[in-house]
Amino acid sequence: MATTELRISPEDVKQAAAQVKERIPEPGLVVIFGASGDLTKRKLLPALFHLEQAGLLPEQFRIVGVARRNLGSAFREDMKEGVLEFGGVKDGVDKLEEFVSKVDYHAMNFDDDAGYDQLKTLLESFDRDYGTRGNRLFYLATAPEYFADIVHRLGTHGMAKPEVGTARVIIEKPFGHDLESARELNDDVNTVFSENQIFRIDHYLGKETVQNVLVFRFANGIFEPIWNRNFVDHVQITAAESIGIEGRGPFYEKAGALRDVVQNHMMELLSFIAMDPPASFAAEAVRREKIKVWTSIKPLNIFDCVRGQYGPGIVGNQMVKGYREEDRVDPDSHTETYAAIRLEIENWRWAGVPFYLRAGKRLAARATEITIQFKQPPLLLFGANGQGGCEIQPNILTMRIQPDEGISLRFGAKVPGPQMAVCPVVMDFSYAQAFGASSANGYERLLLDAMLGDATLFAHRDGVEATWALYTPVLEAWAKKYPQTFPNYAAGTWGPQCGDELIGRDGHTWQAIRVPARAKAE
Repeated sequence: MATTELRISPEDVKQAAAQVKERIPEPGLVVIFGASGDLTKRKLLPALFHLEQAGLLPEQFRIVGVARRNLGSAFREDMKEGVLEFGGVKDGVDKLEEFVSKVDYHAMNFDDDAGYDQLKTLLESFDRDYGTRGNRLFYLATAPEYFADIVHRLGTHGMAKPEVGTARVIIEKPFGHDLESARELNDDVNTVFSENQIFRIDHYLGKETVQNVLVFRFANGIFEPIWNRNFVDHVQITAAESIGIEGRGPFYEKAGALRDVVQNHMMELLSFIAMDPPASFAAEAVRREKIKVWTSIKPLNIFDCVRGQYGPGIVGNQMVKGYREEDRVDPDSHTETYAAIRLEIENWRWAGVPFYLRAGKRLAARATEITIQFKQPPLLLFGANGQGGCEIQPNILTMRIQPDEGISLRFGAKVPGPQMAVCPVVMDFSYAQAFGASSANGYERLLLDAMLGDATLFAHRDGVEATWALYTPVLEAWAKKYPQTFPNYAAGTWGPQCGDELIGRDGHTWQAIRVPARAKAE
């Protein structure tokens, strides 16, 4: 299949960037609870340093890590190592030492009232000494069981509704484990913080290619007119990982693929693909259209929801163990590591168009992508096989979220020669080739937006509860009837047979994932 690439000049990139107004927050503090965990070192500190490098942080800015261990000055050095190892920068790079000097640490137990009083005093001293003006962004990078207690104590100790400045809180997923627990957590948090102070983070929404779905649809006049049931045959969304559970046995035993990926990440991708144009890109307008999509989905039929669990297999030319042999996993575990869903959206735009979602661990490669397959023309002038050429294939638009970020469009073209032979070709756009490789991890945009109070790319309680309402009946049904076939797919494959049968019932197949060589080894 021939491929042609779309290119953009560096001059166009600079011109576009110059037209965007700089977004620099007010002076303030970022307070990270659970700062001794991997998320802070691998993602949050590198992201904040990238913002510093780009000149998007105020001069009066500090970071305070909060955790139970007494790390002292070692925390600052550990965070520097994290920026160097995971931030794509080298030691001695401009601004690094100045940035690290703004990192502080406070040791306390999350249920220690005296510790919160001491934290409040520390933050107030930073306001006086560094001019941070009472502005706080609290980031809960802890285990979910601490969320409600930390929020409650922030309120009790007067840090949620400051007399001077602003207070906002970022809460990591999982936000509940079913509809009831999500509602309970929402109620707990809303008793302390108002909804406009709460930022429920989904790091997928920080990815450039996810945001580009909206730009692709609404900034280009040629696609939106055909973005509906009259022209689209079906939509596929794949979130595949080649890694296993990476030592997180206790977490994954409680979560599984449906809770871990489908209910949050994949539903966000679905909403960006299926939503109607918002009145603006203000947070409330975008949220309104997303919730319309989620609440228009037909109640899921349990026969349209299948699951799998990986057994031993070969990944990256290495033999790997099955899920039940992973550390701290029940040897008779019924937790799904793969889930595939067929759903329909009952509205005028999408009625009758099936959407297929699949997500899994230990699949053949790491890849997240969206495929829109368009309907065949009503009359095939060139015959089923293109009059001596290749088989006539439907037009397919593919949006690659990771790791090979880009967009490709497959269409038919005439083969050179005297005959009217048709073969598929692919027009391909690569983010790396067009704009250059980036070391950003997606948290940059989300952290900056939270500091600015822009909730467009964050989850609202209504949306969280709408997606949990959709999937909780499936989880309850699965909990009542354990699968007898686990494990039902080998590590290093594209999942169990039931996933292929799910999409095959409609006469479709999963689109082949184009995997770059570097992704095969990840």
